[in-house]
Amino acid sequence: MSDELTVEELPGVGPATAEKLKESGYEDIMTIAVESHTTLAEVADIGEAVAKKIIVAARRMANIGGFETGDQVLERRRNVAKLTTSSKALDDLLGSGLETNSITEFYGEFGSGKTQIIHQLCVNVQRSEEEGGLGGHVVYIDTENTFRPERIIQMCIGQDMDPDEVLKNIHVARAYNSHHQMLLVDKAKEVAKEHSIKLFVVDSLTAHFRAEYIGRGALADRQQKLNKHMHALLQFGEINGCVIAVTNQVSAKPDAFFGDPTRAIGGHIIGHTSTFRLYLRKSKGNRRIARLIDSPNLPEGEAVFTVVEEGIRD
Repeated sequence: MSDELTVEELPGVGPATAEKLKESGYEDIMTIAVESHTTLAEVADIGEAVAKKIIVAARRMANIGGFETGDQVLERRRNVAKLTTSSKALDDLLGSGLETNSITEFYGEFGSGKTQIIHQLCVNVQRSEEEGGLGGHVVYIDTENTFRPERIIQMCIGQDMDPDEVLKNIHVARAYNSHHQMLLVDKAKEVAKEHSIKLFVVDSLTAHFRAEYIGRGALADRQQKLNKHMHALLQFGEINGCVIAVTNQVSAKPDAFFGDPTRAIGGHIIGHTSTFRLYLRKSKGNRRIARLIDSPNLPEGEAVFTVVEEGIRD
């Protein structure tokens, strides 16, 4: 029903308000229905009471926000698609691959395979569903200058895919600071109007926040911004039915002051918002070990995979 209705049809939304909402990326009922009234009031320059009424109406029209029975949730869950990593062991650990409408976080030290997996996902998502893909495009927010088209070409050759076509379907933006990184989620909405985005990558999620918000005095502000950023990513995933894959760093030194070297940066905010969390570590040679740390429905476990020239393999 929400697809048939326009923003202008919402009660309390006149032409001027509709224009402001559209300029800010709120082009359909669903994006308004899942927004907070404070944010909507700010972007549309309206009172919070008016924003609440608009959101309530949008939720009613989009048929969200109410209760569902368990069997209805199960039926909706059957529509969740999975994206392969090209490693059966890793896919099995994740319950057949990365889920759409969810955030999957890969964290570990340098060289543990985080960016290698991300590059592999950029290739795999463009394959058909029968081949473990989702037949869609990629949005890639690069915060540490880690995206390498040359690596994509190697992985395409390993799967007998056309590298030129694959690269054309990966939309990369370099984020120069945390504010720019957050802004790029809004920019991604514009890309999604023209292309079917089925994978949204942030590599890495915390690098800018970690560098800019230093000391305990800045911790609360950093966590608030990270929380907002992650919820914007999750909202994008739910609206577009895509996989959200992010990488994260770990604590630097194993002592009481610096923390656990196997603990991800970002604290409880990232821990609670990520749907699936995988800790990656090096093993012998080109082998890597992935441990599923957190999941709403899967048991903890480990998988061994390799990083070779052709990409991620068992």
